Amino acid sequence: MTSDNAVRREIRVDAPSLVVLVGPAASGKTTWASTWFAPSEIVSSDALRSLAGEGEQDQRASADAFAILDLVVERRLKRKLLTVVDSTALETDRRRAYISAARTAGVRVVAVTFPTSAAECRSRNRKREHAVPVAVLAKQLENFDLARLRLDEEGFDEVVEAGPVRIVGPALERSVPVGRSGRLSFGLQVSAFTWPGGPAEIRDRLAAIARAAEDAGFSDLWVMDHFRQIPQVGRAWDDMLESYTALAYIAGVTSSIRLGAMVTGVTYRNVGHLAKIIATLDVLSGGRAQCGIGAAWFAEEHRAYGWRFASVPERFDLLEDALQVLPILWGPGNPAFSGKTISIPDTTCYPRPLQEWIPLWVGGGGEKRTLRLVAKYADACNLFGDPATVSHKVRVLRDHCESVGRDPDAVAVSHLSSVLVGRDGPGLAATIQRLRPSTVPASRFASMVNAGSVTDHVGSFAALAEVGVQHCVVALADVGEVEPVSIFAEVIDEFR
Repeated sequence: MTSDNAVRREIRVDAPSLVVLVGPAASGKTTWASTWFAPSEIVSSDALRSLAGEGEQDQRASADAFAILDLVVERRLKRKLLTVVDSTALETDRRRAYISAARTAGVRVVAVTFPTSAAECRSRNRKREHAVPVAVLAKQLENFDLARLRLDEEGFDEVVEAGPVRIVGPALERSVPVGRSGRLSFGLQVSAFTWPGGPAEIRDRLAAIARAAEDAGFSDLWVMDHFRQIPQVGRAWDDMLESYTALAYIAGVTSSIRLGAMVTGVTYRNVGHLAKIIATLDVLSGGRAQCGIGAAWFAEEHRAYGWRFASVPERFDLLEDALQVLPILWGPGNPAFSGKTISIPDTTCYPRPLQEWIPLWVGGGGEKRTLRLVAKYADACNLFGDPATVSHKVRVLRDHCESVGRDPDAVAVSHLSSVLVGRDGPGLAATIQRLRPSTVPASRFASMVNAGSVTDHVGSFAALAEVGVQHCVVALADVGEVEPVSIFAEVIDEFR
């Protein structure tokens, strides 16, 4: 393979897979690997010389270092872990061994080449504290030229030149074709408010984002029901708006998008008071309220605010009571209600919601209790996970529906995920570099936020539609700006 034929583009790396770096000393392999991968994912022959001998330059320890390297690679692949081999990989037999190990483990194997010029390699090598002998480097450069001619024929799944990396996890299905793969509706979740300009700009940014979501074709907009930021998203002291106050504001700056909390913690408010809040939101929004609700989980938040954090059975009993009494509070008359955990003697609630029925969404995928409550009382469930996981949860939900005598098609299936979307590879790579914390490798951050192009995400959502999902709620990693919302409109258009 010549350098003219090398693939010069963003590198999609499946998790798991084996990534083999091919290049002479001082060609940039270690720098590239440390930029895009976590230290635990990199297996370095130089580092293992330090382990097996007296230092990275101890050539006498090379045989032992590579024996350890082979063992580590084998064990990591057996456990289906993303593995990057940082060595020269200029020996044909060693490359064949890596390919064989990947085939045995059933993972993809990618060769990444580093065609740095000979002059640049020599210049960098001279500046090293422990330079590679000139004759050794010359031989490596010669062997690299030979290797590039052979790589395409050796059995690698892909041969690419070093460039930006994006980890492709289970959510981004490589095999799903792009196209109109069934109808899906989409919701936008705004889960963080720590934006440029600080609190003084939250009001205007939130309004702009909500209007952009409406224009982009999102059918609903959600905020999290938390009073301090959750650890999965940020720090406890990051800006966090009270959910229903924020939704009331959004109602005033939009006209058609539906509004709700994904999901309301049933322990945070008196249930009768919650019914009044949501009824008020429905009236003031012109009939656009939705009720997302769950058993609550954030114990630290309860302790911080002085709320009792009940046991799991107690919280689920309260959730079941709420699912039964909320429609009564929003309905005609004022009958008394007595449940497992709460009693409401008088269910008067005026003004009534404008909607005849406010949709009830239950968050969570617990198979024994949560999905059974969905089957009995809810209009929709909200699931997490890859298509295989969601497919299993949908089957469980349908079984629960049949056991309680309800039509499974009466319950909508929603899916929630974090998403970072770019129109093209370079733009996406630049966004990743801008957003990622300095301590997190770019590839790992890309995996955390489910980064992909418009094409990638059309494929991933098509895969979810195939297993029974009708609605997808996305939390855009860079939603502090309007542009990401507008870009996602291109994904929405594929499923109209």
